[in-house]
Amino acid sequence: MPPVPRRNLFARLVGAHVAGALLAMLLAGQAAAQEQAYRLKVIGGLAGVSQFVRFEEPFWHRRIGELTNGRIVAEISPFDRSGIRGQEMLQLMRLGVVPFGTVILPLAATEEPEFNAVDLPALSPDMATLRRTVGAFRPYLEGLLRERYGIELLAIYTYPAQVVFCNRPFSGLSDLAGRRVRTSSVGQSELIQALGGSPVVTPFAEIIPAFRSGVVECAITGTLSGHAIGLYNVTTHVHALALSWGLSAFAANASAWAALPPDLRETIREGVRDLEERIWRAAEHETGEGLACNANLPGCTAGRRGTMTVVPVSPADEERRLRLLTEVVLPRWVNRCGQDCVDAWNTHLAPLVGVRASAD
Repeated sequence: MPPVPRRNLFARLVGAHVAGALLAMLLAGQAAAQEQAYRLKVIGGLAGVSQFVRFEEPFWHRRIGELTNGRIVAEISPFDRSGIRGQEMLQLMRLGVVPFGTVILPLAATEEPEFNAVDLPALSPDMATLRRTVGAFRPYLEGLLRERYGIELLAIYTYPAQVVFCNRPFSGLSDLAGRRVRTSSVGQSELIQALGGSPVVTPFAEIIPAFRSGVVECAITGTLSGHAIGLYNVTTHVHALALSWGLSAFAANASAWAALPPDLRETIREGVRDLEERIWRAAEHETGEGLACNANLPGCTAGRRGTMTVVPVSPADEERRLRLLTEVVLPRWVNRCGQDCVDAWNTHLAPLVGVRASAD
């Protein structure tokens, strides 16, 4: 083998030295970037449902790192697998124990009824109405969280519509009289009582056993989540009217939020704003898909299909809904909540809904 010319050997040695130096600089830069990364611990929404699995978890595990070029590394856990009661989330966030967390508003409302104003049963019968309701009340909710709890509101999420499933035929809300109905909140229970039914507060995981044992004859739950647990196997009819939705607020402890650089805060805001809109669009789609899959209608992509009957919303149902809101739901919420709620409702929601609250 012929000897390598000295000039070529020198060039190779210099090239190798430069490449080595560049590699060392790159590794040093990567190490410095890793040292400067902000590590966030996030508590998300309910485990196992579409909102967490398809949107929240991928955003915090992957997308936030892409948006910040690795300057943020986040871990997220669903709140119901984190040893946290939903009723405690606000206080834990106020104390900084949970720096970034998702507050399920119906659960928080057991301690603070004010937080349920935007999702009172019978208030928003469709997605368009819900968007307007949340938009009108959001500035007040933002101020309430900041002033009372030291929490910065970043997003409001929604689950798909909560509707009524029954194991025997019905043609509208009036037919729920005399039936035992699964509920999940005080407001839903009051609504069923006003319709002449018997509310049975039941955890989501126990809905199917409750039907099979005869504890309940109907249940209020999400259209797609009801399909996912196989309600089409134990029920025959599902109503198309959204009685409630299940809203949650994603927020940050004020001190944890202020500890981040301004540019990262803005990046998080923009990313979460996009996440919020995608969750809302998915909730609207899944509301329709849940009905379609339970009844084997076009639009179902879930694979398993039921043979249920979808009960359409009649003019009588719409009239009954508004009367229930005016005469039952709103007055009883005011009784639990007090004058502050009256003022907040009349300022932000009465102009939109056309119904005023009164403390009398």
